[in-house]
Parts: sequence; C-alpha cells; structure tokens
Amino acid sequence: MTIHPIAEKILFSLKSCTDYISGEQLSNQLSISRCAIWKHIQELRNLGYLIEAVPHLGYRIIKTPDRLLSYEIKWKLPAKIMGKKIYYFDTAASTMDIAYNLAKENSPEGTVVVAEFQTKARGRFNRPWLCWRYKGIYFSFILRPKIHPNRSAIFSLLTAVALVEAINNVTQIYTEVKWPNDIILEGKKLAGILTELEAEMEQTHFMVIGVGINVNNLSHQLVEKAISLRQYKKENIDRVELMRQILIKLEEHYLLFKQKGADFILYKWRMHSNTLGKMVKIIQNNTTITGIAVDVDNDGNLLLRRETGLIERINAGDLIYCD
Repeated sequence: MTIHPIAEKILFSLKSCTDYISGEQLSNQLSISRCAIWKHIQELRNLGYLIEAVPHLGYRIIKTPDRLLSYEIKWKLPAKIMGKKIYYFDTAASTMDIAYNLAKENSPEGTVVVAEFQTKARGRFNRPWLCWRYKGIYFSFILRPKIHPNRSAIFSLLTAVALVEAINNVTQIYTEVKWPNDIILEGKKLAGILTELEAEMEQTHFMVIGVGINVNNLSHQLVEKAISLRQYKKENIDRVELMRQILIKLEEHYLLFKQKGADFILYKWRMHSNTLGKMVKIIQNNTTITGIAVDVDNDGNLLLRRETGLIERINAGDLIYCD
C-alpha cells in the first residue's frame, strides 16, 4: 500500500507540528494549490488518519491508524541499512517469499517486507504460523553478509537479541531467548524467527530472516503455550513504535557484527538465554539427543554435553526442556 508522495510530505509536516498548520502554509511549502492540499488530506483520512480541520487555524492530526504502514515506520527512523526500503501489505501470502524474490532481484540489504496478515505464514520446517490481522507484527528482511553459509545460525541469535532489547525498550517487559529461534515470556512462546538463505559452498549470496511476534493478540487468538505482550501487560502496545525500535536494534547489532564480529552478540545472547545450563532434548528428524546445553559456539551452534561428558555441536533441531 502506497500513498502519493505529496500526501506523504503533508503527513510528515503534520506529524512535525505540535499545533495546527494552515492550508496556506502547506501550500507554500509544497508549491501546490490549497485545493490539492485538501485532496491529499482526504487521501490520508481514507487511510484511517483522523485529521481535524478548523477554519482560520488549519489542520492537525488527532489520531493515526493502527497499521504498520511503511511511512509510519520510517517516521524519524535513523536507518542506514534497516528499513530504508519498506514494502507494506495488508494481506500477503508470505513475507518470506516476497522478500526472497526481492533479494533475487538484487534488492539491497535492509529491505523489509511487512504484512498485517499472511495466508501462508510459516515457521521452521514449514510449520504454519497463526496470524491475526492488525494484532501481531509479521515481517521479513534481507541481509547480504559476507560469511560462510555454515555461520548463518548466528543471525537468528542476533535477531533474537535485537527483539529482546526492542521489546524491553518499548514495553519494559523482559523476555528471554530459547535456542535456536524463539522469544519466551513466562515460559510461553511470544515470537519466532525463521532464517533462509541462498548460498554456494563457500559463499552466502543473501539471507532472508522472518519474524512473527504476538503483540496485541487476545487469549483466544493464541495457540496453546503461546502468549502476547497485551496478554501480559493488560494493555495494547504501540505496534508501530515497537516495529521501529526493532529495526533500530537490528541495525545496531548488524553493524556491530560487521565491525567487530560475533563475540559481543554472543555475549548478549548468553545474558538473555533461558537455555544454557539446562538438561534438554534435541529432536532431529527421528533422532533424539539428550544433554546439558552448556554454550553456543561462534557460529551460533548449540554445544551439548552428553552423559559421556563429550561435547556435541548441534546446528539444528527442536529443543525441548527435560522435566
């Protein structure tokens, strides 16, 4: 969903002003007629913006729509990479598929695809992800790191750290990370991360990372053992502000990785982990491996101490905590 560039400029002018701004001021700023200003104001109203018009004073925004619109997310977003280009869909089959195709067409890293609802949303192993329109945050983004494909798991951990920090900044709710790709709140799943890549033997061409977060979902809109931020906090969360903060944190940690490597990302992940030190089962296809999760290595793989005392490196699988 897009709006006319002039309507976007009017929107940003209105959002920048703490008081009324007159049609004459807008007309002079944008070098268009006051009639054209009114036309674009109507365009914004049709999108759900509540804009007050008072004779002799002008216009001001009373309320913005609860939508993850690209121009709302980009408002005051200090993006060098993440979110410079954002594609918004009210309904999409899968943000992962759209982002993957954009990556193959050479869209730059940091490109974001966000949808209010997905008809074919998926998690790891092609498991379906339940979406509720205008309740959660569902998006995918493109990265082009110069890494060996075997190191791709580190970016699930990086994304998890960014989510935990962004959620805490916006809501003051502390969440934890469960290896390899879940965000946990009160022992229940709050968010999931999916990573897919296109690579050759020694080179990653691009990576697409998908995120699904239960934000304002009600209890009946959640599967068993899931939770939403609203359910925990007992009030609605500003989804746009949370989305904006996630992109800020993703960029912060991605630039940190590019400059200094994985060490600090892993340090933060360990701080937020609810996996390390616990007896766990790892299910890989029809095989179950049991041991104590002792650490993650520099590639994001889980290090599991078996009963024999040997350390085994685990790069994928379903993790279940032992009672």
